[in-house]
Amino acid sequence: MELFAFDDDYVRRLRERDRETAAHFESYFRELLLIKLRRKLDSKQAIDDVRQEVFTRVFAKLGELQDARKLGSFVNSICNNVLMEWYRMVSRSDAFENAEVEVASQSNIEEELVTAETKARVQRILGRMPAREANILQAIFLDEGDKEEICRRFGVDRAYLRVLLHRAKERFRSEFRRKSGRLQIDETFPGESSLPR
Repeated sequence: MELFAFDDDYVRRLRERDRETAAHFESYFRELLLIKLRRKLDSKQAIDDVRQEVFTRVFAKLGELQDARKLGSFVNSICNNVLMEWYRMVSRSDAFENAEVEVASQSNIEEELVTAETKARVQRILGRMPAREANILQAIFLDEGDKEEICRRFGVDRAYLRVLLHRAKERFRSEFRRKSGRLQIDETFPGESSLPR
C-alpha cells in the first residue's frame, strides 16, 4: 500500500465533509486499521465495530488536529483509545456474565440445600410414624404411585385408602407440629390435590 502525504487542504476538505475526500480517507484507513485490528481483536464483527467507531470519532475531532501532516498519527491515537475502551467494555461484560453465573449457581445451591433439608425432615417424620401410614404417604405423595396399584399393594379399596390417607396425613401434621412447635407448611400435605377419588 502506498503511503499518502496529508496536507492542510486535505484536512479542510475532510472537515467540510467533501464526498470524494471522505471516501478516499475511509478507503485508505480502512486497510490500515484492518491490518492493526486483526492482531488485536478476534472477530470480524469486533474489527468492524471498532473501525467504524474510529472513523466516527476522527470526523468528530478533526478540529483538534493541529498539524495536517500528522493525520495518520491522529487516527492511530484515536484507534488506540477506542481499543482500550473496547477491552474495558469486554472485560466488564465478561465479569458481569461471570457474576451472573456465580449468582445463579449460588441461588441453585441454596435451593438445593432447602430442598434437601425439607426432604430430610419429611423422611425423619416418616421414620417416626407407623410403617403402614408412612408407606402410604411415601407411595402417594413422594413416589407418586398409581392409585390402583397402591390399593392392590395395601389390600384396600379406594374409599378405604382415602380413610387411611386421611389418618396418615393427620399423624404427619401432628409429628410436624410437635417437632417444630408450629405448623410451618400449608395445612395440606404436599401434593394433596392428587388424592384418590
